[in-house]
Amino acid sequence: MEELENNDRAEIFSKAVRAGKRTYFFDVKSTRGNDFYLTVTESKKRFLEDGKFRYEKHKIFLYKEDFEKFIEGLNETIAKINELKSQFSSNESEENVGAAEGAAFTNVDFDDLGNQ
Repeated sequence: MEELENNDRAEIFSKAVRAGKRTYFFDVKSTRGNDFYLTVTESKKRFLEDGKFRYEKHKIFLYKEDFEKFIEGLNETIAKINELKSQFSSNESEENVGAAEGAAFTNVDFDDLGNQ
């Protein structure tokens, strides 16, 4: 723990999660008071016009007193996304069926348009 006292943001644990074009880093760090917090960093590789690249990073800090509310909010949001996704899928299927049924009954003769 002496090392933690000498470094106000000592890294305790790190987990990298690769997800498509992004990498997420979950880093547990320690404060001077030996309290822990989490940083979540999203890293994306961006190509520049000259062909070189750089990493674009976005970081949030999450403190232990906020863990529970953060997890609740994240879980609720993911559940809502899944609910909306299933509703969208079933609505889309119904629209496709309706469009196919409508197409079967629609008879359009474009030659008739010029005779009006």
